[in-house]
Parts: sequence; structure tokens; C-alpha cells
Amino acid sequence: MTKKERYEKVIAYFQQAMPIAETELHYDNPFQLLMAVILSAQCTDKRINEISPALFNAYPIPEVLAVATPEAVLEYIHSVSYPNSKAKHLVGMAKMLVEKFNSTVPSTLDELLLLPGVGRKTANVIQSVVFNKATMAVDTHVFRVSNRIGLTDNSKTPFATEKELTKNIPDKLIPIAHHWLILHGRYVCTAKKPKCDECGIKMLCKYYCNLHKVTK
Repeated sequence: MTKKERYEKVIAYFQQAMPIAETELHYDNPFQLLMAVILSAQCTDKRINEISPALFNAYPIPEVLAVATPEAVLEYIHSVSYPNSKAKHLVGMAKMLVEKFNSTVPSTLDELLLLPGVGRKTANVIQSVVFNKATMAVDTHVFRVSNRIGLTDNSKTPFATEKELTKNIPDKLIPIAHHWLILHGRYVCTAKKPKCDECGIKMLCKYYCNLHKVTK
């Protein structure tokens, strides 16, 4: 099977099996999503959704968060991973939104990367989810699943994975494809023990075929 054929078949499967796929983070506006994605680094969406309602209520707009202290924010996020750093990032992010971006979440990669706590993955999530841009955020699930299936050629870095995925997936499908891969990795193609028996694309998957010596 060629790589082009694998992409076509995998995309066709997810279009049928998962026609609606979106972030599992809860939010009501771009500012809330930006806070949630910053907090979600090396932490589960479930945990973020548990603590975010109180955080969003306390800091509903950038102007309020911008004048808070990291210590005050820490009270709301102490149960997430790396809470001290993230508290500082949230306050710094809000200050920059107010001072540089008129309290509005920017839409470009370069602008988003200026914000404290925002790396390429977070910036790509915001561009994709909020602005429906053809950007592929590569987290641990996307990185693992892409390599296992054979959508990437054993990419060594998230950026390499991002480039290969965006090259081979049609632009209009990239925003939803990001969620296909995340959700597949979260619930089926899990890290330690992938649930191959439940997988609808196992016969397209290099990992499965190599493991079971299936010739495709």
C-alpha cells in the first residue's frame, strides 16, 4: 500500500466513523480556550474541565486576569501539572493580550507564539479550533498514532510530524483530522496497550500489520 492510498483510506474511515470530532476541552470563547489549552500541557482534558469553571468565573476577561497575581491564580489550578509555571504564564498571557492585542486572542502563529505559555502546539490548536485554519497541532497522541499507522515515516519530532501530515491531508480536513488522531489515540490507539481488536483501521496500520505479519 502506498502512503497516498493509506492516507485516502484512513481519511475515508474517519469521515464515516467520526463525522463530528472536536476538542474535549470546555470553553465558551477564544480567551477561555486559550487558558484551557495552556493548562492542558502534560495534563488531561478531564482534569482541566474539572478546574476550569471556577477559573473562568474568577477571570472572565483578560483585563481581570492581567491584574491578578500568580499566587491568586494558583489557588484555582493547583491540581494541574506544573501549576506554578502555568499560573505565571496565564497572568503573563493576559497582560500581553491587554497591552499588545487589545484584549483579543490573535489569529496568526507569530502573534500567538509571543504569548507566555504558548508554544507551537498551543498556537496551532487556537488557529485550528477558533479560526478554522489548516494547522495541525501535534500532541503526544497525534505523534504516536501518526507513526504507528504509517502516516509519517517514523518522524522524530512533532514539527516533522506536523509537516508530513499537513502535506498529505487536504487543507479543508486538517482541522478535523487533528481531532480524529487525538481521539483515536486517547481511546483506541493508547500508549501502553493499543486496543487493536477495537480498531477500525487496523488493516491499514503498519504497527498492526507488522505485529501480525499481515501483508498489505
